[in-house]
Amino acid sequence: MRLRSEANRCFVCGPNNAIGLKLSFIMDGEICKSEFTPEKEHCGYDSITHGGIIYCVLDDVMANWLVLRDVKAYTAACEIRYKSPLPIGTTVFLEGKCIKDKGRLAIMEGKMLRQDNHQLVAETRGSFMKECVE
Repeated sequence: MRLRSEANRCFVCGPNNAIGLKLSFIMDGEICKSEFTPEKEHCGYDSITHGGIIYCVLDDVMANWLVLRDVKAYTAACEIRYKSPLPIGTTVFLEGKCIKDKGRLAIMEGKMLRQDNHQLVAETRGSFMKECVE
């Protein structure tokens, strides 16, 4: 992934963030993809991954769909639906895609699926405001 220098300390994808997740993203056709395995430090309650961590990685898989196209944008709004708990240590696949791109707004979708059984853990729908280029 071509990471912008200002993103080097991003909590999710920044390689220079000592406590960050350090995920990398790739494009597979029209889908942005990554993998994530939550560790004990990402725990919420009862050995289940904290919902905020789940949201963070889904926000980033949507945002990186734009980043990998050299589009600078910011999350304007996002809705998340949690479908099943994610036990610590369970690897998941992340997928992000654009469902509508018009003017300064991109509407994105993200999904988190367990690697072992492909069960849907959570899904998001977000609006991203693209930075004006003059």
